[in-house]
Amino acid sequence: MVKDGLTIVYTGKGKGKTTAALGIALRAVGYEKKICMIQFIKGSWHYGEMDSSKRLEPEFEMVAIGKGFVGIIDDKSPKEDHERIAREAIRISNEKIQSGNYDIVILDEINYAVNLDLISVNDVLSLIKSKPEKIDLVLTGNYAKPQIIDAADLVTEMREIKHPFQRGIKAKEGIDF
Repeated sequence: MVKDGLTIVYTGKGKGKTTAALGIALRAVGYEKKICMIQFIKGSWHYGEMDSSKRLEPEFEMVAIGKGFVGIIDDKSPKEDHERIAREAIRISNEKIQSGNYDIVILDEINYAVNLDLISVNDVLSLIKSKPEKIDLVLTGNYAKPQIIDAADLVTEMREIKHPFQRGIKAKEGIDF
């Protein structure tokens, strides 16, 4: 049986998972599709897609919920704060998926949220199972659990071969953020 909506997973240690999801959004806007991207981790930092996504409105909506990367760099928030926000992101994701207002819903960095034990794999599987058949659902982030991979229709693993950080080159505006 062919179904209309796909579940797509972009995972792996290489760069490009969020960028691939944004590529789908850019293509879909060209067909006047409605897209919502919910960011589970990146919310507190400023990065290019926060500004560029506004240029794709009203077809594209970005909801940045997270408090930033958990337990690294300048994170001083207790893990409980990240867990509470991740649960809120699940609630909002479910509302957006069930609303009937979107053709595509992107759950950015959701696999990281599972890997960091902010939410459970069952939370994600419930979103996948309950999505209306016409909705395309895109999940990004490293460490996609086997159960999520099994539930998906398309899985792409980004694999790092070489990275400028290995030579001491810091993240670059417009390329990395």
